[in-house]
Amino acid sequence: MTSSFLERWFESRGWTPFDFQREAWEAYLAGESGIVHAPTGTGKTLALWGGPLLESVDDPPGPGAYLWITPLRALAADTTRNLNAPIEADWSVETRTGDTSASIRARHRRKPPPALVTTPESLALMVSYADADRRLSRLKAVFIDEWHELVGNKRGVLLQLCLARLRALNPRLRIWGSSATLGNLDEAMQALLGPTRAGRLIRGLVPKRIEIESLRPASIERFPWAGHLGIKLLPQVLERLSNAQTTLLFTNTRNQAELWFQAIQSCAAGWAERVELHHGSIDRALRQSTETRLAAGELRCVVATSSLDLGIDFSPVDQVIQVGSPKGIARLMQRAGRSGHQPGAVSRVLCVPTNALELIEVAAARRAVRDGSIEPRQVPLQCLDVLAQFLVTRALGGGFRKAELLPEIRDTYSYRTLSEAQLDWAVAFVEHGGDTLQTYPAYHKIVCENGVCRGASKRIGTLHRMSIGTITSDSAIAVRWVRGGMLGLVEESFIARLKPGDRFQFAGRNLELVRVRDMAAQVRLARGTRPNTVPRWLGGRLPLSTELADAVLEILEDARTASDLGPELATVRELLELQCERSELPGPGRLIAETATSREGSHLFIYPFAGRLVHEGLAALVAYRFGRLRPASFTLSANDYGFELASPKPFEVTESLLRRALDTTSLMEDMLAAMNASEMARRKFRDIARIAGLVFQGYPGQAKTARQIQASSGLIYDVLCRFDAGNPLLAQARQEVLEGELEFRRMREALEQIESMALVLTHTERLTPLAFPLWADRLRHSLSSEDWAARVRRAARALERAS
Repeated sequence: MTSSFLERWFESRGWTPFDFQREAWEAYLAGESGIVHAPTGTGKTLALWGGPLLESVDDPPGPGAYLWITPLRALAADTTRNLNAPIEADWSVETRTGDTSASIRARHRRKPPPALVTTPESLALMVSYADADRRLSRLKAVFIDEWHELVGNKRGVLLQLCLARLRALNPRLRIWGSSATLGNLDEAMQALLGPTRAGRLIRGLVPKRIEIESLRPASIERFPWAGHLGIKLLPQVLERLSNAQTTLLFTNTRNQAELWFQAIQSCAAGWAERVELHHGSIDRALRQSTETRLAAGELRCVVATSSLDLGIDFSPVDQVIQVGSPKGIARLMQRAGRSGHQPGAVSRVLCVPTNALELIEVAAARRAVRDGSIEPRQVPLQCLDVLAQFLVTRALGGGFRKAELLPEIRDTYSYRTLSEAQLDWAVAFVEHGGDTLQTYPAYHKIVCENGVCRGASKRIGTLHRMSIGTITSDSAIAVRWVRGGMLGLVEESFIARLKPGDRFQFAGRNLELVRVRDMAAQVRLARGTRPNTVPRWLGGRLPLSTELADAVLEILEDARTASDLGPELATVRELLELQCERSELPGPGRLIAETATSREGSHLFIYPFAGRLVHEGLAALVAYRFGRLRPASFTLSANDYGFELASPKPFEVTESLLRRALDTTSLMEDMLAAMNASEMARRKFRDIARIAGLVFQGYPGQAKTARQIQASSGLIYDVLCRFDAGNPLLAQARQEVLEGELEFRRMREALEQIESMALVLTHTERLTPLAFPLWADRLRHSLSSEDWAARVRRAARALERAS
């Protein structure tokens, strides 16, 4: 490519374009579409944006020429600044998200800017307007940033439908995506471009060095249990914070972030005011203030969750700390990339284990990163709730002809096999609610006449646009100061357990509940005794990924034979030796099962290393199958490594019995019987009902409570089960429970592997290091946190003395 103003712009900053960036520019100018896959901080944004910049020299963009889709609206402002920086001509990029004021949105509709940064939900909203076809047909190109964050969820499915509409309006439309961490790029390409289109995959060849280090205690307990170790390493963490310019400290859950923020701030002598907290439940204005201070280099440490995983370039950050196992290789790489967020810079991450076994996961993650192993993102298929919502969007957006709709919908990866009968059902569902709900006018969302379907009324259009999107969450309640001012959102179920005067920790502050009024928890600063309650948000558990679990098993296999174990395994050597002494180490091709007896009764421990969600399902499955052989009651416990069945009465376990209990025969039927699948599907149906438009969540500022929404969706669920048992949305709810909450596909794969594995069944006189955390976690549910921790410590000391 000949010298251009863009290369001169690079030169003015002391940069040189990378080959993959030039390749992306050339591919764009040649009319191609594709994906740029490169490590975080190596210039993906400029690789995508360079093509339009070069194109604009000879062909200045008119209104509505370019769309840039970002997965988080919090990234929109930062992205807009970055895209505007190289522009020398008389045009600019603007932002349009749910946070954009009504006046600016109206101006964008009257006179669209040449380029717009927006979100998948805002794009769907654009498609819903009557003049959408005329406006959106002017698009030259669409760019999807951080495609890996969208491809595996329903937001990505909604975006696929929107992109298919844009392609139908403009067959020459160029579509480009960027990603840093994807293991199934071919599938991701088809989801982005459509199942029949070829695209250019451009790999960033810039080597991005990631240094993964662990913080190791001076001595290790041979009987680990979840969560107790991390905060003990606070002095070493503070030392690392003091030696760095700016640190992002990531936790896996919001309540864990609250606890670590308080611990660091209380000990950070001289720079406590330069420590901030950032997670998705904190009010947006407070988060933006933290981001601004972080970008300006004013902060020494920000304690965060995944709310800071993506995109924003915080150049001052020179260190990332990960508290607890990252549970996935891609997640660790993404977070590590927040440091050294420039081409050629080294990304460094320090892993702080919360128990001794997590040191093994750190060693496994380092090996997986070295080998380039990254988890795939499974693309959701046949989501009829999303399709139903989009049909209303299309009907409002100028209408659609049923005869022409099927090819457009099939031009998506998720609906490429959609049958004509399925589409007919979906159209009938939004037209009159289907056979069961047709007597209720609220479900008559579109009107089809002479083969053309349009929105039923202006009111339907208004309500639908308020509900566009697929993001569902547990009902939240605002936390506000008594005298005004927003702190953020916590789950309604947490506040429901408190009474006025109770104290809790939130948004980095010690608070006292004054009253609950108008869907807000009014609070003031608590004085005196520090509160010991932290909100717990649902959905915070991250299961160990298959790729990381396999790497852990390989590491354990090495520990059996290798003399040079590396720093992490050297630290836990005694733990592993004790496991071998009392039982056996798991490894590839080898399933370990242990039986034990205690004053509590009989115990069975099994270690498939398939992740917590799979193990919860397997524990229920094995207990159900045992119970069919002879009456027995079991208490279950599961973690990422295995599961426990405990019974107050003796029960004998043999290898043949275990083989039958872990068989794949009648797996689906037995799982549905073992779990309360009907009730789980009923809860899952709440989200499906909201996305499909069966339940309205309320007007802005007047949101319905979780109880109201569950009651409404539960009533519809019961009606459909009774009068329309074959309704596809019911089947979808059951399928999503199996795949999402039980990881049924991964469970089947685990059982198929177990069938060919050697089974090592050992009776142990005392708990092993792998069994102890399962026993401790089961005990947690029957005791207060203080009593539980004390009893677990006593038990660990007793086991140490016995060994």
